[in-house]
Amino acid sequence: MANFELNAELRSVKGKGASRRLRRLEGLTPAIVYGAGKEPAQVTLQMNVLQKALEDEGFFSHIITLNVGDTAERVLIKDVQRHAFKPVILHVDFLRVNNDTVIKQHVPVHFINEESCVGVKQGGGKAHHIMTDIEVICQAKDLPEFIEVDVAAVEAGQIIHLSDLTMAEGVEILALTHGPDHDTSVFSVEAPKGGSDEEEAEAAAE
Repeated sequence: MANFELNAELRSVKGKGASRRLRRLEGLTPAIVYGAGKEPAQVTLQMNVLQKALEDEGFFSHIITLNVGDTAERVLIKDVQRHAFKPVILHVDFLRVNNDTVIKQHVPVHFINEESCVGVKQGGGKAHHIMTDIEVICQAKDLPEFIEVDVAAVEAGQIIHLSDLTMAEGVEILALTHGPDHDTSVFSVEAPKGGSDEEEAEAAAE
């Protein structure tokens, strides 16, 4: 598992005007660090460094070491506010955690063996990625880097649901804790139009 580390500085200036100046004049992104029974801390991070880190999908599903002065905090990203059309990060929320902290976090889905998927290769179907990430609940130490979904054996017309996924011990899919009505689709192979059933029916009618 990759190690992610960021450096931050405490900030004394607050407010929307001060935040705009930090971003525009100093290339800094304001952020807040909260949780673990401690007082929230207002900090700033170098925007270019933060932007590069955010390009890695794993950054959102890892515990990050956030160095604030002489203090190292273990945190997760809980929210990122971006400008509507400019490549500017407006604000970031970090949650302090320890190994036993129970967290809810979105984890990316990695579909594997799609190139050999039976329903596509042999059945002529079309693959659909219905979910790209899944929200899980677990202790911070058990947070998975990603959720792997093997689609090699998926046939045309078949759907993989959340309940079909195998999760590591201690990790639960949040939606499934709300009952079977929340067992949504993750991946499917759409059967080709004019499939074998239609062809057989046409042949029988001749």
